[in-house]
Amino acid sequence: MATESSKPRSKPLRARSRPRPQWERGYYSHGFWQGKNKLGSVRLGRPGEWDGVYRWQAGNRAGETRTLAEAKRLVEQAVLVGANQLSLFAESDPAS
Repeated sequence: MATESSKPRSKPLRARSRPRPQWERGYYSHGFWQGKNKLGSVRLGRPGEWDGVYRWQAGNRAGETRTLAEAKRLVEQAVLVGANQLSLFAESDPAS
């Protein structure tokens, strides 16, 4: 005769993963978001004033390109490099 525990089995806990960054289209702009954090953006001028240049910004980096695809690629690259850069000037604990 097998006895069963009165407690239900619990699923193993998983670490929460961060949401994947994604592009969202806006009014005269495209935003690169990760959850509620805005990582970067691509902007263009108003229809009557637009000069054919896409202006992008991610963190403290910015630039201009002729195509939307290239602007998005540059924003993603800037975010990736910014995430992987070591903080060289951050204060660290001398005991560690």
